[in-house]
This record gives sequence, C-alpha cells and structure tokens, in this order.
Amino acid sequence: MKRRYMPMPAKPIERKPEWLKIKLSAGDDNFKEIKSMMRSKTLHTVCEEAKCPNIHECWANRTATFMILGDVCTRACRFCAVKSGLPTELDLQEPARVAEAAEQMGLRHCVVTSVARDDLTDGGASIFAETIRQIRARLPLCGVEVLIPDFLGREASLQTVLEAKPDILNHNMETVERLSDRVRSKAKYRRSLELLERSKRIAPNIPTKSSIMIGVGEEWAELLQTMDDLRAVGCDIMTIGQYLQPTKTHLAVERYYTPEQFAMLKEEGMKRGFKHVESGPLVRSSYHAHEQVQAASKA
Repeated sequence: MKRRYMPMPAKPIERKPEWLKIKLSAGDDNFKEIKSMMRSKTLHTVCEEAKCPNIHECWANRTATFMILGDVCTRACRFCAVKSGLPTELDLQEPARVAEAAEQMGLRHCVVTSVARDDLTDGGASIFAETIRQIRARLPLCGVEVLIPDFLGREASLQTVLEAKPDILNHNMETVERLSDRVRSKAKYRRSLELLERSKRIAPNIPTKSSIMIGVGEEWAELLQTMDDLRAVGCDIMTIGQYLQPTKTHLAVERYYTPEQFAMLKEEGMKRGFKHVESGPLVRSSYHAHEQVQAASKA
C-alpha cells in the first residue's frame, strides 16, 4: 500500500485556529437540567472532569458520558485533566444511579467510562458490568458502550465486562507507540492492542473501538502505523481528534491539524478496513457515539 505523507509545520502554532472555536450554550435549558441532575445523583461525567470541548453541544442535545468509580484516577497521564491520586470512593450503588439518570434522559445510546482504579483487584470491572446490567434493566433498547481502562492487562477483568454484553467495547490507544510512555502514565501501547485483540477473541460479536488524539509530536507515518496496528487486532471503529492542552501543566500542543488533514486521515482509515472512522478537530472518543455505531452497522 502506497502511503501519503503530510507535511507538518516546522514549529508549534501558539494560537488556536479558527476551526477550533467552540460555540457555548450554557444557557440552554437541557444543559442546565443535565448539570442539575448529575449533581443531585452525585454522578460524574468525563465531559466535565476531562474538560471536553463538546460539553455544551452534547449536554444541550441531552447526551453525556458517565464516569464511574469516582473522580480520582490512580494514574497521572500528561494529557488528561482528571484528578489523580489515591481514590477513597467505591460506591456500590453508583450503577443504579447511572441507570436512573440514563432513563431520565431518555438515552438511546449510553457511554460509560471510568477513571483508572489500579488500587482495586479487578480494576473496577465488576462495577462496569453491574452498570451495564442496570442500564439494560431500565432501558432494554438503549445501546451501551463502555470505554474501559486496560485493567493492568488482567484478562479476567476484561472477561467480567464482556460477560455483561456491552454493545461496544472501547479502549483508547491515545497516541502512537513512540510517544505512548511519555503521554500515558502506566499504560502500554502493546498492552492496549492486546486488550482489543483479547476482546475479539472472547466476544467476537461485540464491536471494538479505539481513539487517538493528535498534535503531541507524532509523525504522519506513525499515525498510519497505528491504524495498521488497530486493524491487525480487528478494531472496528476509530476516532481521531485534535489534542487540546487542558492546563498549562499538561503537555503542550505541538501542532494543530487542519480539517483537510483530518479528512485525509479518515480516508486512510476507511481504506484500511475500519467500519467507521470519525475524524475531526473536535472529535472525542464518545462524540456522536450513537451516529458512529449506526454508520459502522451499515458498513
């Protein structure tokens, strides 16, 4: 396969380009209602904790990504705004409250993720599984997508989640292999690939999905290699978005990709056999997740 190489800027661009401007809609009634509901049920969302740029759009459209297992992560990835430290929270009633909130929102597709809980024997897999079951009990027609950590490579934990039969098993690569150790705390590129491969072996009928963020120093050829690596383990859906520095203490943005470059990456991914590739400056793993599943199902 002949590969196209995209010229990159010689130095970092300091000012955000026009295509990254975000329209705020904090005054929207849906936004206010969802924020109030999350507070009343003491639930966390990755939308807030990770400072997602799409929070206003998604909440105004009554969609959200629930973050279970508390709001303190045992890892300290250099790209992520979620608090890190030693968690003290393990709420066994949390799955029921997530399901109640999903029902109240009338969701058709529910995304559930978590902080990394390396302090727990199963990494929180049992809570993931119970959350899936609780959502199914209340919303039997609702699609359930889980975005899981690597569970330190424990196959038993992955098996626990898959036995609850999520509709999509999502685990993010985040970046290319060369930069993985610098960008991700404790996570390993090959271990992430192994998780996705195991998922296909254990539950071949459950589609797998992964995401990378770009703009942290990767090269074009490395992005294509990551696509090849994901396809080699049978990954069905890929999302690609622009990295945005959440605070000054996090990794700096090394370059901003243009919408045209994102379109080229989508084309490269589809040529490699992904059922769907969502690629754009503001794309995040769960952005338009329901539409991603629909597009993949038609492939």
